[in-house]
Amino acid sequence: MFPLPSSVFLTKGIGVHRHQLAAFELALRDADIEQQNLVSISSILPPHCELMTREEGVATLRPGEITLSALARAEANEPGRRVAASIGSARPANPSTYGYIAEHHGCGMTAEQSGEYTEDLAATMLATTPGIEFDPGATWNESKKVSVHSQLIVQSRTGTAAASGEGHG
Repeated sequence: MFPLPSSVFLTKGIGVHRHQLAAFELALRDADIEQQNLVSISSILPPHCELMTREEGVATLRPGEITLSALARAEANEPGRRVAASIGSARPANPSTYGYIAEHHGCGMTAEQSGEYTEDLAATMLATTPGIEFDPGATWNESKKVSVHSQLIVQSRTGTAAASGEGHG
């Protein structure tokens, strides 16, 4: 059983290599988490979980330890193919309640579009938890007004890595 996380940080990385696994390793190195055994988790940000900077978070890690992660991963082997992977989070105003983490990976979106999408997704999941009406068709700016007005969300954040497939594939 894993202990309840007390802190979280966002990181991102891009790796380019002709072999998919080597490219993933290079992306982990770019994100500064290559020495971790990553275990994928779903979408809950625990109560009282502190948001750290990447530098602070990486400094707490030990090589080889099992590290819980919400991971978004996108790959391309097609020249010029645009890919993006994003993590979005939404923390509640009440630190005793849980927040949400959302991940998105796909093709065709810019880094900004992918980031806004995941931030909106995390905020929507959080806002709909206590039953606040939240229009899923609304833009992120419209949704943000609802969450700020309801004093539900104290902080939302996103981290995105985006790239295009190399010329040779």
